[in-house]
Amino acid sequence: MTQPLNRESVIAVIGTGAMGAGIAQVAAAAGHPVKLLDARSDAAARAVAGIRAQFAKLAEKGKMTAEAAQAAGERLSAVEQLADLADAALVVEAIVESLEAKQKLYADLEAIVGKDCLFGTNTSSISVTAIGAALKHPERLAGLHFFNPAPLMALVEIVSGLATDKAVADTLFATANAWGKTAVHAKSTPGFIVNRVARPYYAEALRVAQEGAADYATIDACCREAGGFRMGPFELMDMIGHDVNFAVTNSVWRAFYNDQRFLPSLIQQELVDAGFFGKKTGRGFYDYREGAVRPAAQTEAAQAPAGKITVFGESAAAEALAERLEHSGLTFSRALDTDALKEVPLGDGRVAEIGRAAIYVTDGRSATQRAAESGVANTVLVDLALDYSKATRIAIAAAEQCDPVATASAIGLLQAAGFAVSRCLDVPGLIVMRTVAMLANEAADAVNQGVCSEAGADQAMRLGVNYPQGPLAWADQVGVAAIRDVLANLGTSYGEDRYRISPLIQRAVFAGRKIHD
Repeated sequence: MTQPLNRESVIAVIGTGAMGAGIAQVAAAAGHPVKLLDARSDAAARAVAGIRAQFAKLAEKGKMTAEAAQAAGERLSAVEQLADLADAALVVEAIVESLEAKQKLYADLEAIVGKDCLFGTNTSSISVTAIGAALKHPERLAGLHFFNPAPLMALVEIVSGLATDKAVADTLFATANAWGKTAVHAKSTPGFIVNRVARPYYAEALRVAQEGAADYATIDACCREAGGFRMGPFELMDMIGHDVNFAVTNSVWRAFYNDQRFLPSLIQQELVDAGFFGKKTGRGFYDYREGAVRPAAQTEAAQAPAGKITVFGESAAAEALAERLEHSGLTFSRALDTDALKEVPLGDGRVAEIGRAAIYVTDGRSATQRAAESGVANTVLVDLALDYSKATRIAIAAAEQCDPVATASAIGLLQAAGFAVSRCLDVPGLIVMRTVAMLANEAADAVNQGVCSEAGADQAMRLGVNYPQGPLAWADQVGVAAIRDVLANLGTSYGEDRYRISPLIQRAVFAGRKIHD
């Protein structure tokens, strides 16, 4: 097993902004002597003072002893020139995202540090292969991509360029783990793992909003309260900053030769053009200025659940609905086999009936299309939930053919089961389902193209952006065939290559297996 750098090894951090200072804090806390360098006058010294203050706060909160905090702080030192880094075993740069600047920095360092010194670039979007191309010994360079804030975020992507020595990547992997992080290996492709796989979380929400299917607050609420995400896509983009988020989307889109899967949004372009970057400027999708009122999610007014209620089949949605209805005290019947169902075979996919309304989980078709193809005019679709038994909100869409009385009955049933109901315009795939399908598809493509492993993709998304479930594990939970069908139906509805299905998902379906089998 590859060993991490020993604790006597000097770690050099160049660039002492939030990321650089955070990385230095992690390395010092792990027991390494750490040297900080910044081109800005006194910036490194200020960073050292700031990190020491952070250690003192951690000691005050009981998260480390006073002795450990003092020792960690003493391991930090500010230096003034590259020559002071001659004894470094690892140089981590967290400077401006410029290929030329990073190439020059590491080329200059090659003449200063020892031949065994490792180079770890913290770039989030620049090709590690391209940075290494300017070096005499590119094999010593790999990506060491931390996530902000580095002391708190568990994930580190270890990114191998074309010339990276495997032993170097393995040493950095072991070192990051020794520092208390969870490292995942990735290949140097646009966006690496997280910044690539996360694009659909923003892109599908922006598409739903652009089509007028739901407002920002409603989409955010559905992603949080049904999907289990910690933040909705619009509030997350506002927090990240649209200047940053839009730039990453454009970078990945261009790097993949304008692949429609990564197409930037005109809505976000408008915000950037206006200088509405989100929280840091006071305006984004939401207004953060003093006195501004945060809009509430659209929630249907209370309806009475009128009519006979039947719950069909044993899907996750049906089982959770039955459990919730039992708690509500409503009388309903179960139909668990084809003899009991008679005219409604289980293959119909129906979850419930109330009066004349038939309720299904979305499969990527619009409710209107599904009603036309099935001949069931009173079709109401519900969105995906991470856990239907615990979700507090659910999005729905009704077919244009659906009688308003039937729609009201379906809403009343879901409300009686304890859901806040957000009715959307009849957009294919609703909100959470299309988002999860596309996240799983992008993760599957990353694995299929050798960027990372299945486990690495899921770990990266759980730890790097706090997703409630790894997208591939989520696909296994929903059913890989169901995800394939959602993507196929979205592709048919829109006629766009954006929704093409990853070969990895297709193979799993044809083999009758889960992705993680």
